[in-house]
Amino acid sequence: MQDTEARVTRATREIAALLMKARRVLLITGAGISADSGLPTYRGLGGLYEHDLTEEGLPIEEALSGEMLRRRPEIPWKYLAAIEKNCRVAGPNAAHRWIARWEETLPYVMVLTQNIDGLHRAAGSENVVEIHGDVHRLRCTRCDYRTRTESLSAKNVPPPCPECGAALRPEVVLFGEMLPERELERFLAALAKGFDMVFSIGTTSVFPYIAQPMLQAIQRGIPSVEINPGRTHLSSRVTYQIPLGAAEALTMIAGEMEALI
Repeated sequence: MQDTEARVTRATREIAALLMKARRVLLITGAGISADSGLPTYRGLGGLYEHDLTEEGLPIEEALSGEMLRRRPEIPWKYLAAIEKNCRVAGPNAAHRWIARWEETLPYVMVLTQNIDGLHRAAGSENVVEIHGDVHRLRCTRCDYRTRTESLSAKNVPPPCPECGAALRPEVVLFGEMLPERELERFLAALAKGFDMVFSIGTTSVFPYIAQPMLQAIQRGIPSVEINPGRTHLSSRVTYQIPLGAAEALTMIAGEMEALI
């Protein structure tokens, strides 16, 4: 235990020093970063539906799929409404706030998040690529109508578009659907310019488009940091693996940065 603590302390000190010198930083975040806000993850340690099926006897990937939205919209709406309700009562934690502060103080910080909870923006981050959307937004399946909702209801779904009458849907990427083209292009443009430090925070990196920036950094010898209480397929390859929750780890790194000023 003492060896692990010493290793983590040394690693956070080195990470802090590298971060203060970095010009372009990418932080890739997953459900684990919001765990300290009280939101459950869907995979990994303590993950919701990690081993169990939904009430309908479905894997969560099937219940929250684009195909299910077309066939039985009440099922994905039910679980998206539950997710939105949890997000509504949650707030940003220390990890979200430190990232927002680094965006203000470091030359360039981009967040690529898989999360649909909106907590990065709630904390003050602006340069955020929400690659899976935001559960608080609705869009029309036919026209360009979009709106923001403060309460996602699972009743009387799908609701009609007030402009054309077609079905509204949450503006999130469900399993089996394409990523939003505009957000993807914005991220790829930033990636093409390069990053000199890449973080993976609270994600198991199962999606290729999430793992690829980390793999690219590893292959090019760019400092890479994985923050996750569990192990992933990238853990043995990154420059630093911090086996802590996001809020604790980023608070430690921020403390080391302040000590270096």
